[in-house]
Amino acid sequence: MNMTKILLTGLLLLLMTVAVGIGLAWAPDRSVDTLKTRWAAAPSRFIELQGMQVHLRDEGPRDDPEPIVLIHGTSASLHTWDGWTAALKHQRRVIRMDLPGFGLTGPAPDGDYRMERYADFIVALMDQLRVRQAILAGNSLGGGIAWRTAVQHPDRVSRLVLVDATGYPLQSTSVPLGFRLAQIEGLKPVMRQLLPRRMIEASVRNVYANPDQVTPELVDRYYELTLRAGNRESLTQRMKLRETDALSAGLIPGIRQPTLILWGAQDRLIPEPSGQRFHQDIAGSQYVVFEGLGHVPQEEDPLRSVAPVLKFLALQP
Repeated sequence: MNMTKILLTGLLLLLMTVAVGIGLAWAPDRSVDTLKTRWAAAPSRFIELQGMQVHLRDEGPRDDPEPIVLIHGTSASLHTWDGWTAALKHQRRVIRMDLPGFGLTGPAPDGDYRMERYADFIVALMDQLRVRQAILAGNSLGGGIAWRTAVQHPDRVSRLVLVDATGYPLQSTSVPLGFRLAQIEGLKPVMRQLLPRRMIEASVRNVYANPDQVTPELVDRYYELTLRAGNRESLTQRMKLRETDALSAGLIPGIRQPTLILWGAQDRLIPEPSGQRFHQDIAGSQYVVFEGLGHVPQEEDPLRSVAPVLKFLALQP
């Protein structure tokens, strides 16, 4: 009898522990309206484009003949470029947006997250803003979108800045936990309702060379924008395309725009040999490696990582 009581008590404690864990991780979708106050303050605005309300920031001189368009990576948002924008906007017009499937823009109505579709989105955005030609800069997925746009629409892109960009088959030495889970089909129903904040924190720390620089506010941003209604499903759909992205690597040697390639030496998601390969394949490209930085140099050290960009564009530091 005593043994039965012990087993029942143990089972009850286990169930209580599981219940508490689920309660702490319980994270249903959030509407855009509940997120705008914190993450869409001025100069944010929303524009109607391709059936979406695209979250956008457009700063700097309006008479700039070649604005700089900044494109973020997977599960990030336009906020990843805050430091670069501060350094550039006094001399150049700087446009950044939340891509379809991420940030406050949310899912694409057609669920199409192929690279060629993203490239067409960038050009449609430029058309909407009456930008004839632009300098494209992108990090990770955003870098892949930048060079793909340059290939698909060469007359619309004057220069490229590729920051730890996608393009070649991945040889990751470490993949953020959130990305790994998003690729497991059987977890989709669970992941729609559960999102431990610690998992997001671990994923962000994974792409920084110095995890101590990951602040609670930074984790809040990634966490809360992941909860935007539809974004978790979009991430799952996007992750399915990662291997097919590399099938377009043969297009990279055809890039003719002046190109600056920036890489974090401690990038474990897209290790630095990929940067060397971009440099080899793009004729006349410039290549800068940052010691002590990881996959998101523009976020981890904005001032150091933007310095070569200022030089590349012949701007004042």
